[in-house]
Amino acid sequence: MKKLAIIITHPIQYYSPLFKLLSERNKIQIKVFYTWEQSQEKVYDKKFGKEIKWDIPLLEGYDYTFVKNISKNPGSGSFKGVINPTLNKEIENWQADAILVFGWNHHSHFKTMRYFKNKIPVYFRGDSTLVDVLSLPRMFTRFIVLSYVYKFVDFAFFVGTNNKAYYKKFGLKESQLIFAPHAIDNDRFFDTTGEYSEKAVLWRTKLGFSDDDIVFLFVGKFEKKKNPLLLIEAAEYFPQYKFLFVGNGNLETEMKQKACKNVLFLPFQNQSLMPVVYRLGDVFVLPSQGPGETWGLAVNEAMVCGNAVLVSDKVGCAVDLVKNNENGFVFKSNNLDDLKEKISDIVKKTAAFKKNSQQKIKLHNFNVLAKTIESFKLHY
Repeated sequence: MKKLAIIITHPIQYYSPLFKLLSERNKIQIKVFYTWEQSQEKVYDKKFGKEIKWDIPLLEGYDYTFVKNISKNPGSGSFKGVINPTLNKEIENWQADAILVFGWNHHSHFKTMRYFKNKIPVYFRGDSTLVDVLSLPRMFTRFIVLSYVYKFVDFAFFVGTNNKAYYKKFGLKESQLIFAPHAIDNDRFFDTTGEYSEKAVLWRTKLGFSDDDIVFLFVGKFEKKKNPLLLIEAAEYFPQYKFLFVGNGNLETEMKQKACKNVLFLPFQNQSLMPVVYRLGDVFVLPSQGPGETWGLAVNEAMVCGNAVLVSDKVGCAVDLVKNNENGFVFKSNNLDDLKEKISDIVKKTAAFKKNSQQKIKLHNFNVLAKTIESFKLHY
């Protein structure tokens, strides 16, 4: 059985279920090498402004190790936050047939890519795009750096249209690109028994929503990148609808000061409750202005839960997951008038859009992603 070493900073709720599935399928042997050793217990999320410890298991059902990290300022937010002197030796001792690196912008990750290039196949997974507009000097610098970085990649698993264009811009060829859709654990969010819907109905009642209320939902960090203030501003023009914001962040005080009467807030909710949280809404809104909204996996989650979707054109997944007048709309980032127009349009077809969302997202699932990753043994 071929052996794939997976290099990633820390346990992430979007990836741990995938690693478990790969192990259960038993088509390849995997071992996950976590490079941010200090993340074993809790992770302090600066944007949420609190320590986060997920209430779903992230270290069950697959082989893993936490590699010694000697960084003086450990973390996933900087290049020198992850320094693992023993990583390459540990991968060699495990006798990996190939490596899959999640993100190059950490000291050890890039070092590992360079070390194993031309020894065993180097696979890469990221979701960066060209959606954000950069100045010419920054774009030139980016081109020089990334053209060099991706010389150490044999194959890249691209997550969608914008991500593929990014890889091609910086030197990867069509033959090096393998479509591996950005996905979540759809099974965890599907409501097979109706339990999530029942809980959502009771919760909506406690929040003061009626059965006829159309609820626009924002879930995530209250930060500038995601631009929740634009939706707060839009809410004033639609007193007949409800607007629910779920999360925390540095914009929270300002958002609550500017909120009108039809706006409600809930604090950060942990993973076990998210299948219910998304069902509190009818339309999920991600009004991001960037930079850095490379995909927006909350859109996947909302669609699995049957939400119509309304996203800005700065959201990386927009071109792949949101079809205008089918399951939602894409509006111009930071354009209040366009957002207001799309809100007016979407309420006319919300019921149909909700069903279309659930159908469309079925193709973006972990089984497809797992089969694609397993195919690494066919590429060399």
